[in-house]
Amino acid sequence: MPTVEVKNLANKKVGEVELRDDVFAARVNEALLWESVKHYLAGLRRGTHQTKTRGEVSGGGKKPWRQKGTGRARVGSTRSPLWRHGGTVHGPQPRDYSYDFPRKKLLGALRSALSAKLLAEKVLVVDSLALENHKTKEFRGALDNLGAERSLLIVEAGAGANLERASRNLRGVKLVATHEVHPYHLLAHDRVLFSRAAVEKLQQAIAPKAKAREAA
Repeated sequence: MPTVEVKNLANKKVGEVELRDDVFAARVNEALLWESVKHYLAGLRRGTHQTKTRGEVSGGGKKPWRQKGTGRARVGSTRSPLWRHGGTVHGPQPRDYSYDFPRKKLLGALRSALSAKLLAEKVLVVDSLALENHKTKEFRGALDNLGAERSLLIVEAGAGANLERASRNLRGVKLVATHEVHPYHLLAHDRVLFSRAAVEKLQQAIAPKAKAREAA
């Protein structure tokens, strides 16, 4: 099993934590990661785009000219899609872009993303993320001590109010609970920071079941 040093917010080693092979040393499936990111981004789309059909464009109630005898084509409304200022045919309409994604595939993608981060030595574990106050400047200094100067994903089992307030104004820093972690979050940030409790809870939750491992 791979092991990672556990440090405090002062960047001093206070212990080690063992990581499960089936979670942090799994095969990195890039195709599965792509599928999970596509699914996540599809759910973020608002889908509020809309074009007006000929029935929704204002005006055009009067027939431009009589049906016969003018030598011109028959026209019933100036809001025909063939005319300028007319309606749009087959244009985009409001829709929901989200779709179902199998849970087993999502967990597999999550294990792949975690394994890739560990392989790149981008996983940090601290003994606790319980802060004494909510001052952003002090928390920023603690993250700098840990070597997390760039974008950072913070995963905590039960984030307190001080941690939420101290991290929400930091650029490039995102705080998520263990049950909210998505492969997209891991891939979108340079490093990931766990508390000891969070990493133990997460790997227990997403580890393959015994029957699935035996079948594989």
